[in-house]
Amino acid sequence: MSLLTDEVRALVGRKKVYTAPEEFGAAAGRYFGLAIGDHNPLYSDPEYARAQGLRGVTAPLTLVCETNQYANLPIPPDGYAGHEWGIEIPGTRKVRGGNSYTFHRRIRPEDVVTATWEITDASAKTTRSGAEMLIIASRATYTDQDGGLLAENEETIIFVALEAGK
Repeated sequence: MSLLTDEVRALVGRKKVYTAPEEFGAAAGRYFGLAIGDHNPLYSDPEYARAQGLRGVTAPLTLVCETNQYANLPIPPDGYAGHEWGIEIPGTRKVRGGNSYTFHRRIRPEDVVTATWEITDASAKTTRSGAEMLIIASRATYTDQDGGLLAENEETIIFVALEAGK
């Protein structure tokens, strides 16, 4: 039995859109920087940020990709606090295959961010031990309140059959 079913193929092109209910605010960047141990004054000192050519404080670049930080997404049973497609495949283990980010501009406190996620591909492969893998590729674009591109995120989720040949 193949993990790459017609039902899974039909997911390609599926989109989800999340828009923040308010502006990011200056505190979000400061708090996220503290949480990840990044004490860059760009996140807390407006004068320093302006001296670096910015309008004011900003946030660590990856904060825009943390959709749950502003979209109030529920945390699923596996503990992943972020965007989920709700794909559950019995007899498999879900593995995050990685992310690739492209940043176009820094977040400003007045930005209202919209994240648009889309499943871009679904394919199957087999591990060296003979277990089937289903690879789901998705892409997120993050835009500001004017539709300006902030960042892009390519993400891969892999479902690995728990037993070879299943």
